[in-house]
Amino acid sequence: MTRSAATADRFDGYVHADAGRLVDGQGRRLIMRGVGLGNWLLPEGYMWGFTGGPQSPRQIETLITDLVGDERAQRFWVDFQDSFVTEADIARIAADGFDHVRLPINSRMVMDDAGQILARGIALIDRTIEWCRGHGLWVVLDLHGAPGGQTGTNIDDSPRGRPELFEDDTYRTQTIALWRVLAEIYAGETVVAGYDLLNEPLPNEWQDIYPDRLVDLYRELTAAIREVDPDHLIIYEGTHWSTNWSIFTETWDPNSMLQFHKYWSAPDLPSIAGYLDVGRRLGLPIYMGEGGENNTDWLQTAFQLYEDQSISWNFWPWKKMATLTSPCSVRPPEGWDAIVAAGAGTAAAPSADDAWATLTALIDAMQIEECDYRPEIVNALMRRAPLRLPSSGFTFCGPGKSYSAHHGVPLRGFRSDDAVTLRVADEAEPDELPFHHTTGTPRSDREEFSVLLEPGDWVAYEINTTTEVRHDVRLLASSVGEPGLWVDGVRIAVIADDETGSWTGQGVRMDVGGHEVRIAAEATSLTLRGLIVR
Repeated sequence: MTRSAATADRFDGYVHADAGRLVDGQGRRLIMRGVGLGNWLLPEGYMWGFTGGPQSPRQIETLITDLVGDERAQRFWVDFQDSFVTEADIARIAADGFDHVRLPINSRMVMDDAGQILARGIALIDRTIEWCRGHGLWVVLDLHGAPGGQTGTNIDDSPRGRPELFEDDTYRTQTIALWRVLAEIYAGETVVAGYDLLNEPLPNEWQDIYPDRLVDLYRELTAAIREVDPDHLIIYEGTHWSTNWSIFTETWDPNSMLQFHKYWSAPDLPSIAGYLDVGRRLGLPIYMGEGGENNTDWLQTAFQLYEDQSISWNFWPWKKMATLTSPCSVRPPEGWDAIVAAGAGTAAAPSADDAWATLTALIDAMQIEECDYRPEIVNALMRRAPLRLPSSGFTFCGPGKSYSAHHGVPLRGFRSDDAVTLRVADEAEPDELPFHHTTGTPRSDREEFSVLLEPGDWVAYEINTTTEVRHDVRLLASSVGEPGLWVDGVRIAVIADDETGSWTGQGVRMDVGGHEVRIAAEATSLTLRGLIVR
């Protein structure tokens, strides 16, 4: 099948829910794998490297205007919107093997304060959809910043730092009207996979104050959308950063999906069991709509978990400034530190001309061709060679498929449902587990997990390949005797490297597709710290 034919087939019909599963327009079971286009249509301060300075879009806009004046600021934002995400980004996302993007939208981009629709914002959405159509990607429309704000924090552009969407009926009316208009515009558009109604509503104390109003609003939004669009998938997020699903007690629409987000926590089955239970009870598919901002060990393990539990997922975010945690890292231009310092109030602002020169250079630096590309992030998400896998990242399919351990002692707080002996720096009960690497730095020796296997025990990992090639599989392991290495059930000879304390199976042939790599302790016990596939 040609690429154009495959693309046409993909968009033949709507992505929809069917008997608790997500399926495509042809009724084929679907696990969606995507990335979030954060910071584009709703800028967030941390993605610009602002610390102690502006965080919300309004605050960032104010800083830019203060630095260069109204006219230049307006020019900057038009250029920013035309440059931060381009068709080249969409092409790269598709080439990397993703199948959709989640498009975060600030309501102020598409609706003014009087409730009138803004053509410029709709045009940006349309342009994204056309790019995605050409490259075979679906689009999830995500209302990241609703009128008045749904979170009471900086991430939604709320005017006064409160979730005024739930406090002022004007904002409620505007939000319902906005979704109705979007549904009218995109009712026949099969490139659009679904409508993500509200991003991370009611975090922190607000989850206990306005949950009933959120449920009422979800019902009203559903009714408004269904008046004009009977076909598109509707996506509901829980409260408290989309982690609290207590509001989901009934099914509001049979063609819907429930969304959770996951950051900086144990990537294991017990941590998501509640979501799986709710999805089964309501007969709805579930979606991990945001997760990332961590190192590759965490990413590999978390996204292996989602795959093994048939959970569609979306990585956050595709691109940001000077990062180790996103596939695309923007190099800060000369003078950027001065703008960051001015925003934080720790230094005087640069001159208007100097600031403008820096902002102009930033526009050029945001082009994907100028970014530092980090393939290790994508490889970790896809478990794609070449990559390093942590020992604790074995698959989540249970005993007999993911592991066999005769006397395994689970680790409290991580993978406690798997009877495999895990240790952190040789500690059976560490005070803290290492899941909070927001800068993407690797775990230190004191944070590294080890799997302890006794003779006859084994653990299994998944490796995916996109080309037919031979790989070296290196086991970072301590063992008196030779460990066992199997790839797809075939025993692979290993060579010891006494200097590095590793064992390597060389030139292992792997065809295109998924592969099981199984590591076993045989005559003697084995301490496994990880494996590297190159």
